[in-house]
Formats: sequence, C-alpha cells, structure tokens
Amino acid sequence: MLAGHFSTALIANQKFPKGTLLYFLIVSQLQDLMWFTMHYIGLETTEPSDVFNTTLSNMTVDLLYSHDLIPQAVWLVVIFIIGKILFKNTKIGLVGSVLVAGHFVLDFFSGHAHHIFGAETADVALGLYATNVYLAIAIEAVFCIFTLSYFFKQETKNGTHRTSKNKGAIIGLFIFGIVFMLSIAEASFRELFGVPEFNLGFNSSVPTLVATYIGMILYLQYFVGKIKVGKSF
Repeated sequence: MLAGHFSTALIANQKFPKGTLLYFLIVSQLQDLMWFTMHYIGLETTEPSDVFNTTLSNMTVDLLYSHDLIPQAVWLVVIFIIGKILFKNTKIGLVGSVLVAGHFVLDFFSGHAHHIFGAETADVALGLYATNVYLAIAIEAVFCIFTLSYFFKQETKNGTHRTSKNKGAIIGLFIFGIVFMLSIAEASFRELFGVPEFNLGFNSSVPTLVATYIGMILYLQYFVGKIKVGKSF
C-alpha cells in the first residue's frame, strides 16, 4: 500500500493536533522508509534494479527487518519513545505506534509478502502484489475513499474550511498514488513505452521510490496545512 498509509496520517493529525502532520506522515510510512534504508545497507535488496523494468507484480524483496512481524515490536517501541520525547506527550507516542501497527495491518491486505521473521517462516500477509495485484490496488482505492471521506467530513464538523481547489489538490495526490500503481501493476514502463536500455544512475528502483515518497510527504505537508479554521480543535 502506498497512498493509503498517508490517509491514516491525516486522520491522526486531525484527532491529535499536538503532534505535527510531518511526524504523522513519516511514521505512517515508517516501514517503507526503513525498507529503503535496509536496501542501501544491503539487508533488503530490491529487484529489478532498473525502475523501467519494475512492476508491482515482479518486484522482489525480502522485507525481513522492515516489515516482518517480529521486528514490528521494535519499531512500535522506537516510535513510541520518539513521539513521547519529541512532543513530551505519551498520547502522541501511542498514536505514532498505532500508525506503525496500522501500516502492518493494511499491508496484510494490500502489499508485498511479509513473514513472521524471514522467508522460511509462515506468511503473515496475503502478498497480493504478487498474486492478484489489481485486487490489492482496489482494496487500497476503497480504503482511501473511506478515510478521505471521513477526514473531510470531520473537518467540516470541526469548523475547518478548505477551498474546493485545496480539497482537489489533496484528493489528487491519492488519485496519483492509485494511478501510479495501476500503471506499473503488471507491465513495466519499458514494455509500455519501449524505453531503451540505459544506465544513467537515476533510473534505479529504490532512488525513484525514495523521491516519490519524499515528494508525496512534502506535497501533503504543504496542501493539508493550507486551512482556515472557523473554531479551534
């Protein structure tokens, strides 16, 4: 799941404004950000290496430390401590841990294969990216529709006013996430557009993913923050 995780951060920030949106956005994607880190230190190598050959269904990576079940206990504790220290608030630490747990639960239904601890142990996710990628994307789309509908409804209830343009910008980010995933579901960009073989350094899978995630985080940080409040939270 990609965009769906970000939607949980919007709701967390709405319910617990003593935290910051940037913190919740990062925490909601913690496991994926750890995956990229593990890739660079050689612990979770991601294939194919060329982004133009990559699809959701052919991407392979053993998400041992970032996504498997046992390491989640470590990430839950780490995020709780970071949230508590940063915001001097136990509740924010707990909310951060809930977002981390929520990422794991959502990936069970829409994501890569996860295990208890290692590929030789039992599965703890459906692994639909490899077995039924369009169902995985459909699950994410439905989840995004539900969470965004709730988010905007609660904003209206709380007296937070957004222009139609601003709402469209926020919703557009989630539409982009779903369309992006559909575009690489089973056919790579090389297959779709006849991209020639080349290696200029920027066409590697993980750097492209990192740029995408950072771009989405900064985009939401900017547009979600542009509000007019009719009454305090």
